[in-house]
Amino acid sequence: MNPNRLNELNRRDFLSTTAKTCFGLTIGGSMARLFNDNAWAVDPAIARAGGGKAKHVIYLYMSGGMTHIDTFDPKPEAPSEFRGSTKAISTKVDGIQLGHCLPMLAKQMDKVALVRSLSTTQGAHEQGKYLMHTGYSPRGSVLHPSSGSWTAKLTARISEDLPPFVLIGGGNQHPGAGFFEPNSAPLPIGDPEKGLQNVEPRDNTTDASLKRQLDMRLDLDHDFDTKFHRGQKTVRAYNDMYDSAIKMMKSKDLEAFDLSRESEVTRNAYGRERFSQGVLLARRLVEKGVRFVEVEYGGFDWHADNFTQMEEKIPVLDQALGALLADLSAKGLLDSTLVVVATEFGRSPRIASDAGRNHYPKAFSCLFAGGGVKGGFVHGKTDETASTVVEGKVGADDFNATIAFALGIPHDKVVMSPAKRPFKMGGKEGQPITSLFG
Repeated sequence: MNPNRLNELNRRDFLSTTAKTCFGLTIGGSMARLFNDNAWAVDPAIARAGGGKAKHVIYLYMSGGMTHIDTFDPKPEAPSEFRGSTKAISTKVDGIQLGHCLPMLAKQMDKVALVRSLSTTQGAHEQGKYLMHTGYSPRGSVLHPSSGSWTAKLTARISEDLPPFVLIGGGNQHPGAGFFEPNSAPLPIGDPEKGLQNVEPRDNTTDASLKRQLDMRLDLDHDFDTKFHRGQKTVRAYNDMYDSAIKMMKSKDLEAFDLSRESEVTRNAYGRERFSQGVLLARRLVEKGVRFVEVEYGGFDWHADNFTQMEEKIPVLDQALGALLADLSAKGLLDSTLVVVATEFGRSPRIASDAGRNHYPKAFSCLFAGGGVKGGFVHGKTDETASTVVEGKVGADDFNATIAFALGIPHDKVVMSPAKRPFKMGGKEGQPITSLFG
């Protein structure tokens, strides 16, 4: 074998991984022709209704089932067996209170809309996470696309060099692109501090030698592509994404993944936890044109010792989210960036044994900010113990339809699966929460 083969580069792992995940970089040619027909401009009807202002989404996902009664929907008048040690604090908006572990978010409440009326029937982690990400319940016969992949598929690219969808810290249970073509899949980043790895060439690798190796690959692949897989989407996507990965390696926009370019003041403002730095990385990526960035924060499954764990975990979210909203606003990016905080279900309002709270999909909360969302607003209501939705019930399909609405995507736009079955970003019957938008 030729000693100058591709795997002499320490970039080989990067190329292989990104080509396999096919993270949707556009290079013109066949891939652009293949997918541009699916890209939507802002729907005029959505614009008239107040949507379509968001160009980007930063989706902060609290994995494990974040407690709603201790965060976004506190009940200060509830009996102690529901309230526990959680205190409600005032916010910048009169009449809206938060749990006491969210003081920084409280100062930004004029930028935030709370949804206190989510309700589903999926009380298991994997099924609940899947439902919130896709708007569909899991089925053995089909893997549904996540909201990030819907966005990657149905919106035009902003950046020529960067992927439309990046997933930071996500686990193996993320549905990713589902049945979509692989160019709608997320580019995964495990550790935001490390960014994209294996992208630097060896010192003895020149542009000419790299081109020679790539030409050799094309020669080796030529017969296979033309004789056996002519017109095969998956093969074509793999080759195009491999070429796109190389193009990205040469792009100046790679610096978007480098957190060392941020000042220590800014990095400390977000917090130095891995999740916190992931949120800062998300801000850097949307600045450079990434459409959808999801950052996952795990560890919210508190069947015991809810209140001790709350004091440790929620302040990390509070600091990062507060800093993000202030940062986006200062940079003029908040109006065009939808910020979402969500989880798979809430926790049981009645405190269980060992001071814990159990899985509770019947009533829980999420948050929207920026991207045309009205600040200082609350949609929906639960009863006096946060146990039952009594006003404005919202399902996971409605939640996903709302993200579509913010982006100007018709939530009922039908896309056919490979099995010729119709699916929509808003699930089967989801309707956007239009009251959130001014």
